[in-house]
Amino acid sequence: MSALDANITTGCPETGATFVENAILKARDGARQSGHACLADDSGLVVDALSGEPGVMSGRYAGDLASDQENMNLLITRLDATNSPNRNARFICCMVYLRHAQDPYPIVTHGTLEGVIATKPSGKSGFGYDPIFQLPNINKTLAHLSPAEKNKVSHRGQACRKMCHLLSVGAPD
Repeated sequence: MSALDANITTGCPETGATFVENAILKARDGARQSGHACLADDSGLVVDALSGEPGVMSGRYAGDLASDQENMNLLITRLDATNSPNRNARFICCMVYLRHAQDPYPIVTHGTLEGVIATKPSGKSGFGYDPIFQLPNINKTLAHLSPAEKNKVSHRGQACRKMCHLLSVGAPD
């Protein structure tokens, strides 16, 4: 059942300091609203030269109502201001499954995609930081990949495949 089918309203405040905390907050909120088990994730971009920014603030890096373009512009401006040659970054996804709203033992998986921040946006697919997240092994940004290609390598795809495996074989005790 989707969040829409379960009449789950969006807008759970992401007040956690980590991706794990935010994913748990969202899963608890979804389970509480639906009365069912819930799967939720929190994802973001971590840039080494920016001490991990934008991190959990990735979607609202330039402000709560900022566009993807504004977030990318701020990130490039801040990264350029460091004068650091280190443009290493990674997308991180934390996925959480709760059996019910009070579940004391969430099932948690993670996915990570390593890359570098490009000096300017390139590509037309994807969303968020995809146009500036370059995959060094293929010398393309995520915005150059089709949705199917992106799902094969993405942080969210990794976390989802791990979660599917755990749920199919049973979570560890």
